[in-house]
Amino acid sequence: MLRTDTGSPLVLDEQTEAFLARVDADPRLPLSAAVQGAGGHGKTAVLARLRRSYQQAGLVVLDHWRELADPADPGHAVLVDDAHLLDAGSLGELCRLAESGQPRLVVAFRPWPRPPGLVELVELLHRGGPPVLLGPFSEQRTATYLGTVHGGATSPATARLVHEQTGGVPRFVEWLARALRPGGSGPDQAPPPGPRPAGLEIPRSVLLQFVPELESLDLEVRRLLLALAAGAGVPTDLLGALLSRQPEELDGPLAAARASGLLGPDDRLTPIVRRAIATLSPASQRAVVWQRLAELQLQRGGRVLPLVRSMIDNGLGGSCPAGLAEAAGDEALIEDPTLAARLFAVAEAAGRPTAARRAMAAALAGDLDSALRLADRLIATADSPYRAEGAAVAATALVHRGHPDRAVELYRWAGTPSSMAFAAIGAVGTGQVGPLDRLLDDPPTDGPPTLLASAALLMARGLRETLSGPPTAALSTLVQASALLEPAGRAVLLPESPAALAALVALHSGELDIGERALDRAVAAGLGAALTTRRHRLLQTWLLMVRGRATEAGPRLAAVTAGGTPLESRDLLFATALEIGVARRNSDLPGLQRGWVRAREAVVRHPVDLFTLLPLGEFAIAAARLGELDRLAPYLDEARTLLARLGDPPMWTTPLHWSCLHAAIMADRPTVADAHVAALTATAGHSPYAAVLAAAGQSWVEVLRGEVDPVRVEDAARGLHGIGLCWDGARLAGQAAIRTSDRRAMTTLLDCARMLQGRPAGVKGAARPSAAGTPPVADPVTAPTEGRLSEREREVAELVLGGLTYKQIGDRLFISAKTVEHHVARMRQRLNCANRSELLARLRSITEERSGGQPASSGWSRQRAVR
Repeated sequence: MLRTDTGSPLVLDEQTEAFLARVDADPRLPLSAAVQGAGGHGKTAVLARLRRSYQQAGLVVLDHWRELADPADPGHAVLVDDAHLLDAGSLGELCRLAESGQPRLVVAFRPWPRPPGLVELVELLHRGGPPVLLGPFSEQRTATYLGTVHGGATSPATARLVHEQTGGVPRFVEWLARALRPGGSGPDQAPPPGPRPAGLEIPRSVLLQFVPELESLDLEVRRLLLALAAGAGVPTDLLGALLSRQPEELDGPLAAARASGLLGPDDRLTPIVRRAIATLSPASQRAVVWQRLAELQLQRGGRVLPLVRSMIDNGLGGSCPAGLAEAAGDEALIEDPTLAARLFAVAEAAGRPTAARRAMAAALAGDLDSALRLADRLIATADSPYRAEGAAVAATALVHRGHPDRAVELYRWAGTPSSMAFAAIGAVGTGQVGPLDRLLDDPPTDGPPTLLASAALLMARGLRETLSGPPTAALSTLVQASALLEPAGRAVLLPESPAALAALVALHSGELDIGERALDRAVAAGLGAALTTRRHRLLQTWLLMVRGRATEAGPRLAAVTAGGTPLESRDLLFATALEIGVARRNSDLPGLQRGWVRAREAVVRHPVDLFTLLPLGEFAIAAARLGELDRLAPYLDEARTLLARLGDPPMWTTPLHWSCLHAAIMADRPTVADAHVAALTATAGHSPYAAVLAAAGQSWVEVLRGEVDPVRVEDAARGLHGIGLCWDGARLAGQAAIRTSDRRAMTTLLDCARMLQGRPAGVKGAARPSAAGTPPVADPVTAPTEGRLSEREREVAELVLGGLTYKQIGDRLFISAKTVEHHVARMRQRLNCANRSELLARLRSITEERSGGQPASSGWSRQRAVR
């Protein structure tokens, strides 16, 4: 390991270490060598190591060949650094010295410039062996270096970040390692960085160390590096135009930049170099270079957004010309609507007609306040040619804000083909089917058939199919509409995405796989940008919950709602319903109560419409569970009235009747429950999904009356599982098992419940295979002997350790809370535990033993409940 001129260690590659090891082994051997490397790659450190080796061997080390009295004197070694800076005369003298037989001559130089004398000298030195080529650190060598400087092992994440920032250039690694050395003092000292999402923060003192190297470059090379620092992947012909050179004439400036160590061999700047150039270059110079580069790019039809973004990130946005800001805003509309809104604002201030696009960008970014304010200004300006665009933006924002009636009016006023389709869709959502029929019977032809217009018409057609046709036809149409919009992706402004409509239809018809795939594709394409992203993710979470995967749905919901940005009213409705639904499926009564408080606000903020019946159904069940079903009665009446105006379409009414059936069961209203079962039975012929719910509804009321037909119940439960309602199917089988007096039927239904919930039926007292030639032995954990647990007791133990109450455990295992209490008492007696703490410790030990020494974890929720 070498030390640099600052005393820091320098980790060398195997070739260089082998070269130095040969010198160390016998310093008096003849040596003629060339050491080549870009700036900062360790040439001076290699020469310093040779100097120490020769001096320790008693040799005289000379830095200048003119001090050598006798070229053939075996007691001397000549070490020459920075030979690329020598004049022709000096290089000629070195060539003569190399030819004279000087026994030890080592010359270090950069790969550029390469004057003729240096080329001749290098050829002479090659006779003594191949040159020593110094390159950047590998990631492993960077980690080794950091560990040496910091006095201990460095995490792989830290090493990776430092390596990515520096490109492994030894000098840059050294600067950054010293600045981040732990335990130091001063403004440069900080703990080693961890894997931060935003990358590594470079101290300004590190950047200042680039000043001498940058000042040593000529103006042309500095302009070249400044252009590359824009981070736009500038092509060679554009660089040539910037520097007023032909592309083939750029070899010199590029070679000079590479030789300095600032530009990598792939002609890319590492992040630390890019940051240093952008920070240390004069602002006026940056503005001139980047603006000229962007103008050249715009003239040739290339992308200008990366260049304009660099200007903004470095505080030069105010100097961005209006034309560039407008062009960059159009590009940013797809990638970054928030930035697009800022760029359009700059262009608008300079008199460019970007107000409508600015409003659209604000809406796509989810900034509905700004979108509504800008759109309203456009609508109110009588001579504005963009009033229709403003009306469409305002209507879209109002849909997400929970004002569908006002949105329908604005869409109609806008009058474009897509707006008319969205107006018809919105009208159906509020119970008016007439506009939809008129639209589809006589589609508008006075506008261009854009992707948005075509997709909106398909969405309208798919929605009408949900009212009268089979769900599969509607799903097909809506999925086609979503696929049609995928190329437009983030740049399309939607009141409702076709993927979300497809997911709603899938949830209302049991085609969960189709809904899931439609949402996955929409999320991957960024369909509708930030305005619909949360809706897509909320519906993905809803699919998880419906499938019975509540333990996954809870964290997913938390991730969707994280970030501090308030939810718009429609998203709030679904998020709150998800919170309640997950709590109910986890038997989390406190969570249900907390969610209900927010649900009451969500229901008030958003009116009842066709597309929010799912959350309304969840609210009904939760309200019944908490004894507040009457509070929700007006909203349920509104939903029934809305559906009646649409002709009570079975696809939309069936799930609501299913939810209201469960609400009636929980509220102990048998007459109401019978009415919902009758409604489900009346729609049974509409689809397989409706038939399954009708059969399951009939089984539920029979079970609750004590009439348990195990065959019918199991068929109904498996039917629910088949349409994706796994939790509901397991629940039906479990409740039937609790209420039957036939032990054989009870066992069958419990096994069915476990299987439907993803838990195989347990085999009690099973023997495990032993070594060959010996009889099987009982499992040490599951065998029901003294000091051991049965299969059921082990299940109870895992859930007790998970913090669930007896009631919650009973709900999980489809047994009563009293039975759970008996299991715990029996375990305490069998394990000879004096108190509850001792029992928990013993159970933890047993479950860890069973899981191979790892802490046991059940598939159930780990949320701690207060008993």
